[in-house]
Amino acid sequence: MQSCWAIGYGAAAMVVALVLPTYGWRAVFFVGIIPALFTLWIRRNLEEPEMWTRSREASAVSKPDSRLLTPGRISMGIVITLTLMNAATMFAWWGLNLWVPSYLSLPVAQGGIGLSTTTMSMFIVAMQVGMWLGYVTFGFISDTFGRKPTYVTYLVVAAALVWAYGSTREPMLLLVLGPFVAFFGTGYFSGFGAVASELFPTAIRATALGVTYNSGRLLSAVAPFVIGTLAQSRGFGLAFSITALAFLVAALLWIGIPETKGRRMT
Repeated sequence: MQSCWAIGYGAAAMVVALVLPTYGWRAVFFVGIIPALFTLWIRRNLEEPEMWTRSREASAVSKPDSRLLTPGRISMGIVITLTLMNAATMFAWWGLNLWVPSYLSLPVAQGGIGLSTTTMSMFIVAMQVGMWLGYVTFGFISDTFGRKPTYVTYLVVAAALVWAYGSTREPMLLLVLGPFVAFFGTGYFSGFGAVASELFPTAIRATALGVTYNSGRLLSAVAPFVIGTLAQSRGFGLAFSITALAFLVAALLWIGIPETKGRRMT
């Protein structure tokens, strides 16, 4: 499911290439509304997981407990660390991916590479190939080597590649680097759902994932402004170096998150 994000991002880049030059940005946003209608069909036809159904049935005959933190379940430290780790990764992700199109398409005089809209879109599509592969392979790799080492490896390699990407001015080298940046700089998102699901029991899993993921999203909301401001005032090299630093901070925060490989979900 997570890998479809890359397909959607690539499709959006194609819409920009085909629609923007002729019909303008309003038409691009209007096309973006269409896939949202698909969620109505999903909502109507998707069944609830059997584990969740059993948990609800058990709650009906016992006192419900919707508290996120209860003795013996999970510590506040892990919840905070998981939230901060997610905030750091999303700061890096939004800071990078929201500004890559500008980096590629802005004139050289404004710090960009100077690619045309169509060429820039093709570069973004190439990145999505790497992103899709990063999403899909994360599960197989983490099942073999463990959640923590795989997640940390993705983040550390992403930091190095993002720094290199922001320091490069040669279009062909950027085209080659792009899929690798997207592979390591995004693929770890497939692991967040697995790790958080294995940390929390069914009775509080949805709440726990919502709190740790979306609190991290809220904290990372400053990324587009911070990275954009730095890109305009100090250049994309420094701006993308900050996103690389955020990846490293996320990797360090994994010190406080336990390994969950092989843990049975309850």
